[in-house]
Amino acid sequence: MKIDSTFISILFCLVFISFTAHSQNSVTYSLDQMVQQAKDRSPAALRASTRRENSYWQYRLFKSDYNPQLRLIGTIPGYTRSITGVLQPDGSIDYRGVQQNNVNLGLGLEQVISGTGGTVSVNTSTNRFDNYLAGPDDIKTQWSGIPVNVRLAQPIFAFNAYKWNKKIEPLLFEESKRVYVQEMEEVSFNVTQLYFQYLIAQVNLDIATQNLDNYEDVFEVEQKRYELGTTFEDKLLQVELQVLQAQQDLAQAKLDLESSALMVNSYIGLDPSTDIHLLAPEILPDFEVNVDEAIELAFQNRSEALEFDRRKLQAEAQVAEAKGQRMQMQLNASYGYNNAALTWGDIYTNPNSSAIVNLGISVPILDWGRNKARMSLAEANQQLEEYTIQQDLITFEQEIFTKVKNFLMIRDRLEVTKTSDDVAQRRYEIALRRYQTGNVTITDLNIAQGEKDTNKRAYYNALQDFWLAYYELRALTLYDFENDELLYNPEI
Repeated sequence: MKIDSTFISILFCLVFISFTAHSQNSVTYSLDQMVQQAKDRSPAALRASTRRENSYWQYRLFKSDYNPQLRLIGTIPGYTRSITGVLQPDGSIDYRGVQQNNVNLGLGLEQVISGTGGTVSVNTSTNRFDNYLAGPDDIKTQWSGIPVNVRLAQPIFAFNAYKWNKKIEPLLFEESKRVYVQEMEEVSFNVTQLYFQYLIAQVNLDIATQNLDNYEDVFEVEQKRYELGTTFEDKLLQVELQVLQAQQDLAQAKLDLESSALMVNSYIGLDPSTDIHLLAPEILPDFEVNVDEAIELAFQNRSEALEFDRRKLQAEAQVAEAKGQRMQMQLNASYGYNNAALTWGDIYTNPNSSAIVNLGISVPILDWGRNKARMSLAEANQQLEEYTIQQDLITFEQEIFTKVKNFLMIRDRLEVTKTSDDVAQRRYEIALRRYQTGNVTITDLNIAQGEKDTNKRAYYNALQDFWLAYYELRALTLYDFENDELLYNPEI
């Protein structure tokens, strides 16, 4: 039968296109590459970046409260037209049509006094009043204004929010920078979990594929022995059942791999159809770490160390606020010049001086224990917060101690599991050859294969535990032990 050359050419092109398309959607990752991909593109990393930016602008907003504020205020225009009752000299009221326009414009430079909680301002303003007496052509215009005026508004014995915010907000901002680095390390931790979930599924697929090939080879051997009469049918059926089970295991392994691929692609922001292949991170970072060093680094770098100080300050601020509510006193003072004239320029000719000083006070005489209860509540909350912080400090230190010890234990265990994997693999290969020559039974071969698979999975699980502990250690200390450097820049 002669095959048309055109058909062969078309078939070759289709195969080539299919292979090219497949290769374009296939990508190989190391653990470092996937961690970086997650930090660059994952939704979790983007959320962390957005929260960091929000904290930055919150801090900028706080800083702006202590800078001078230049304000332009006024009413342009202020036109009214209505029927208004006008009081007459004899005490009667005469309702007349009133048409007026009142325009005012002021400029003020205001500065917060953070140490006392008051504000001082320098102001100037102008007011024009138009009274339409008989119509649009009959207008009486008057001007008034304040060429310059200095004002002071000072609460006395009140809670000074500016003073406490100056202590608390910088800690919150520094916390946010460290929290961002911690969240990025948590991204590394989470993507490492997904990485090994896929890698172990990939290993399980390799194991299931190899096991099916081996069982099929063993089945052929047993079939030939059965035909020669050197084995029994029950052994042949046993091997056939193992082949069927291996087929099921392979199907399950493919399904697990597809499920893991979807989660990995979704987390790092890849196309769901992308075919990925992962490399086992068997080259381990070489560094030394001890518990005391890790605890010291954690208290120096973690956001929790700042959080403890910030929570104490916030509790103290609540007590100060409760004290400030016991009485309310406000000192208002101003000094400047004002004037009135028929023209705008005359406002600034020989203005009159003006001064105002008043002290407002509000002191409860009988409040049925309200102030005492408010103060007691604030002090009790402060005491509770101090006890809570003490417990949190102990828990924090214990967590570091436990995680470091766990990391060191896992690193030692990894060497044992690697050796066990190599030994179990060699044992199985020897058992398979001996089975083929008839020196061991199918039961012995099955035991060797089970040990091979178990130790292979145990090695990759130990490898996973090591890398998870590695990224967990970085997140707990915000320190890169491998390169001996901080994970964040305190100056930024």
